[in-house]
Amino acid sequence: MRPMYINGRFTNGNSKEAIEVQNPATEEILDSVPRGTPEDIEAAVGAAKSAFDAWRKLGANERANLLHEVAEKVHAHRGEIARLLTLEEGKPISENEEEVDWVLNTFRYYAELGRHHRGSVLAAGSSSQFNFIVKEPYGVVGCIVPWNYPLLLMAWKVAPALAAGNTVVIKPSEMTPLTALYLAEHCFDNLPAGVINVVTGYGLETGEPLVKHPDVPVIAFTGSLATGQKIASIAAPMMKKLHLELGGKDATVIAEDADPEVAAKAVAYAALINAGQVCTSTERVYLPRRGASKFTEAIVEHVKSLRLGSGLESSTDMGPMIGETYRAKFESQIADAKSHGAKILAGGGRPKNLTRGFFHEPTVLSGVDHSMVIMRDETFGPAVPLMEYTTFDEAIKLTNDCKYGLGAVLISNDAKKIKQFFDDVKAGTIWINDPLTDHYAGPFGGMKYSGGARELGEEGLDEFRETKHVHWDFNLEDKEYWYPYGR
Repeated sequence: MRPMYINGRFTNGNSKEAIEVQNPATEEILDSVPRGTPEDIEAAVGAAKSAFDAWRKLGANERANLLHEVAEKVHAHRGEIARLLTLEEGKPISENEEEVDWVLNTFRYYAELGRHHRGSVLAAGSSSQFNFIVKEPYGVVGCIVPWNYPLLLMAWKVAPALAAGNTVVIKPSEMTPLTALYLAEHCFDNLPAGVINVVTGYGLETGEPLVKHPDVPVIAFTGSLATGQKIASIAAPMMKKLHLELGGKDATVIAEDADPEVAAKAVAYAALINAGQVCTSTERVYLPRRGASKFTEAIVEHVKSLRLGSGLESSTDMGPMIGETYRAKFESQIADAKSHGAKILAGGGRPKNLTRGFFHEPTVLSGVDHSMVIMRDETFGPAVPLMEYTTFDEAIKLTNDCKYGLGAVLISNDAKKIKQFFDDVKAGTIWINDPLTDHYAGPFGGMKYSGGARELGEEGLDEFRETKHVHWDFNLEDKEYWYPYGR
């Protein structure tokens, strides 16, 4: 069993039970971790709180050097981390190598941004005054991380939180805790004790006590809308700062000028990377009625060519889903669509040649509409539902016909359509011809029910800093506008 990491030490804490971690490609047990308790959260928060004052007062250069050292350690262990990610999470190792690169470069990016500035100087109201803005850390940040990108989405929170001067308690998903503990052992060991803590366990036993803890003023969470709403309801009476990146139901619109073959590859990548288990996965595809048959034929042909298998095999294009519960939910959406008239053009079931693991064929559907669950609710599975539109205005209306607003994709070289698309679509990220490509300096986050948090960029750093205005008058003298007014 791999122990938790609290106050610079590995410990089983108060746990009397273990959580088994399963390989989703083979269903084999990889390892186990402690089933954390509220008492373990108490210990981790206490350690983080004790470490906060010294960490926030650390010089910017020294803190940046420590974060750079974390990045170098991640780089040195890149191969082992990518392999462990593949074993516990399932996606192809090439995708996990990219995830590890994102982790180390995120720490590098915020190491530098953290020492770039702490605020700004304002033009003074008079010659004897000095006005400036200082951005300060909150204290202890609770980071609740999902299973689909267990290190990338951790780094997007932890790196800016630390760079801003906060300390953190990480609660990884109980399905993918091994890589977080690996980083604690091999990559975070240079940091002062208590600055980073990792507590494993289930949501009710560790996640909820972390949200409720009075000494945790910030909760950073990526996950489902339902869980985000629960966190918000718990945190509201304590006026906590919430950093919530919630669900998505992203659309891809293919314009009439798009090349069918290129569009097919773009859609397949956007919809099927990590078996569609990405918050920004394309889950709705809108095709122009004129020429739809060519796009449909190209997409179906391309999806049928993709290879399923273990993420450790270099030839694998798509790995398994994370678990049976998630696969069953996905299958229920496919069944609902079929029962309401949708047609399966490719896939539609479990692959017959893979009897172990939580695999599902990438599935292309036509004849879908917004009355179907698969076009309304988050799918989080390998589906490519195709719906036709008549005018580009209609395509934009369909794209916006959703409670989520995380991202949206347009495949086109028509400048007028591109301008109209990014002007009129209500989403936090708009991708033109290059779906799901993020930028370290470009803020990532959603609108509407996808939450209002922003990760990456300077906005990502400001999520973990609160603003203080200082008004300083050099002259300590009686001011004419003080009492009494009648003098």
